[in-house]
Amino acid sequence: MSKLVYLAGPILGCTYDGCTNWREYAINEFARDGITGLSPMRAKEFLKEHPKLADGISDHVLATDVGITTRDMWDVRRCDAVLFNLLDAERISVGTAIEYGWSSAFNKPIITVM
Repeated sequence: MSKLVYLAGPILGCTYDGCTNWREYAINEFARDGITGLSPMRAKEFLKEHPKLADGISDHVLATDVGITTRDMWDVRRCDAVLFNLLDAERISVGTAIEYGWSSAFNKPIITVM
């Protein structure tokens, strides 16, 4: 079975491309070594039309607070490690801070790029 790495980092206030480009790159690089990258932006192409991602911009189940929290926590719980990309972070991301907490609580190795 492939190893799983959750790809954490700021989303709120970022552009769709800003959230997805680095994750797509990481997914492709990890795949070369048989590792699966888990992006919290997967299946969220419906957000492309928004210039900046914000709370409440879509009522799609994957964009609601419950949908985001449920899937992201499940992904962190089932992954083998978490990669945090903070390179372009312009401010503190509450969601990313929560993912740090989950990673620690679930005893996941944490890799941070700053």
